[in-house]
Amino acid sequence: MGRNKTALTIRDVAKEAGVSVSTVSRVLNNKGDVAPETYERVQSVIQQLGYTSNLAARSMRSRRTNVIGLIVPDVADPFSIQVMKGVNQAITALNYDLIIYTSGSIKKHSAAERERYFVSLLNGSITDGVIIVTPAATSFSTVAPVVTVDPNNECPECLTISATNHAGALAAMEYLFGLGHRRIGFISGRPDLQSANHRLQGYLDALRQANLPQDPALIQVGDFSRETGRLCARHLLSLPDRPTAIFAANDQSAMGAIEAAQEMGLNVPQDLSVIGFDNIPEAAYFNPALTTIDQFIDKMGYVATEMLIGLIRGEVSECDLYQMPTQLVIRDSCRAVMSND
Repeated sequence: MGRNKTALTIRDVAKEAGVSVSTVSRVLNNKGDVAPETYERVQSVIQQLGYTSNLAARSMRSRRTNVIGLIVPDVADPFSIQVMKGVNQAITALNYDLIIYTSGSIKKHSAAERERYFVSLLNGSITDGVIIVTPAATSFSTVAPVVTVDPNNECPECLTISATNHAGALAAMEYLFGLGHRRIGFISGRPDLQSANHRLQGYLDALRQANLPQDPALIQVGDFSRETGRLCARHLLSLPDRPTAIFAANDQSAMGAIEAAQEMGLNVPQDLSVIGFDNIPEAAYFNPALTTIDQFIDKMGYVATEMLIGLIRGEVSECDLYQMPTQLVIRDSCRAVMSND
């Protein structure tokens, strides 16, 4: 059916479907008092006309938009991608829509200000609540719910989901100890994130529990990026007494470490064992396939969405922090220390 290019209104839908404006409004807001055949007819007309309800107007009418916001530092980042997958699965199951904003590179000094701006913008009328991934900010000026994934070191003033990072780091180290490694290098993550520091503490605690010395030369400060992981690994592998294994605080850093080892003529895992943390999809297809700690990132996105929608619906959370269990995934990048290693 042909129509002119003027903006469609709810009245156009009502006229085409042969119902009242209030009936269309009840269909748009998923009210249960509309006869099934009427509901289907109105939905059919909405699809045929290509009508979309104005979010701000919908919010004014019902106080809800059935839309949640997701703010990530970088939409191309593997961690963010996995979180988005989980969020997408959840909104499909829970009948919500999604708006994604990127706050820009986390290295920018304005990251916290941009996050606060986006929260105020989205929660002003466009969304019912917001999820923020690896935020730089710790407080937000908003009356709508906010949930953070992998937060800043300072405790955020909102519900949070994070992995059992300390336990995961202990598991990684215990696996390397079991293979006979005693001189193990560590490439840390972003120092501003709880996850990075908990993994570092897990590394240090594992050494203490194994009665091994903590050698500062074996610890390199990374930022979760592949390039920095490569640079950190080159430094570790240039030590007079180089490590036989490297534990990197995330998979991207671990992949950078493997690339550095190969560039220096070393073979992984024959000459060097490498273990990561995250279990991003690329880890299984890397050469060699990366042994890592799975923190179930997509599930974290799913649970964060469930938490947020629960808050939107007025449900009271039993805790401020949800911790996702971690699990060791053994692949091909580690091997036992040989007697001549």
